[in-house]
Amino acid sequence: MALTDQILVAGGGGFIGGAVADALLADGKDVRVVDQRPFDQWYRPVEGADCRQLDLQLLDACREAVEGCSQVYNFACDMGGMGFIELNKALCMLSSLINTHLLVASRELGIERYFFASTACVYRSDRQSDTQVIALREDMDVYPAMPEDGYGWEKLFAEHMCRHFEEDFGIQTRVARYHNVYGPHGTWRGGREKVPAAICRKVATAVLTGDHEIEVWGDGEQVRSFTFIDDAVVGTRMLMDSDVSDPLNIGSSEMVSINQLIDLVAEHAGIAVTRRHDLSAPQGVRGRNSDNTMIEKKLGWSPSTPLREGIAATYDWVFDELKATG
Repeated sequence: MALTDQILVAGGGGFIGGAVADALLADGKDVRVVDQRPFDQWYRPVEGADCRQLDLQLLDACREAVEGCSQVYNFACDMGGMGFIELNKALCMLSSLINTHLLVASRELGIERYFFASTACVYRSDRQSDTQVIALREDMDVYPAMPEDGYGWEKLFAEHMCRHFEEDFGIQTRVARYHNVYGPHGTWRGGREKVPAAICRKVATAVLTGDHEIEVWGDGEQVRSFTFIDDAVVGTRMLMDSDVSDPLNIGSSEMVSINQLIDLVAEHAGIAVTRRHDLSAPQGVRGRNSDNTMIEKKLGWSPSTPLREGIAATYDWVFDELKATG
């Protein structure tokens, strides 16, 4: 089949993929959205797209997904927050089948440009062992390789696959290393949620029940930066349309501790909370932040949404979801 202007968003039933698909559709693009989940489990309805349910771990499914398209955005993977990735390393590693088979199908069917959603978890763990954070640079802080076990190794391997498919087969590849993307329509319960949504849910539950004690994983002094979904979508599309083939951070450099994040959420909710710290729970690295020097230089991009503003929007959405579903 000849290539069309149709764009494939693999994993478009998920959080970031669905937001990118919506943005492409809003710009009048012809979009095909593929996800393994049943349609009623997609994070948001993607109106106006060619929507298909396919298991992209399978090569034939990837061929069907890619056929006729000219570009691929690959967000498809089995992942979640720290509670999921620390306890499901094999499932995370199996996502390597998705990227491998999508690249093979893209080569066979003449895809021109291919985007891969990577993660800050590829960075060296010894650069993230202290709350006095070293902002992570794309060209300095990956090698020698010590990524997050399971999930980080899969993403780093996939980055190399993208690079070699570009070198050997001429597919233009683009790679984003996301730093803690959050916002409305993300996972907020069930074990796969990331920390902003988890804290929003816990504080919203405190408001609705009147019990203001919340559980906190670890001592709460872990440091992170969090990237609002709207900013991530803009950065993603700029990277895809650019001539930059090296991996770039897409993240905020506004750092907070988990305790400070709780303070922000509780202040917006209008309550004071008591913390019950679980030091045995998964905590991840002690400190992580995005160095945005390279993306600012190459693309002129930096996130524009302050954490306070993004957290307010996220909390309000989670609160409404919790109140509606119980």
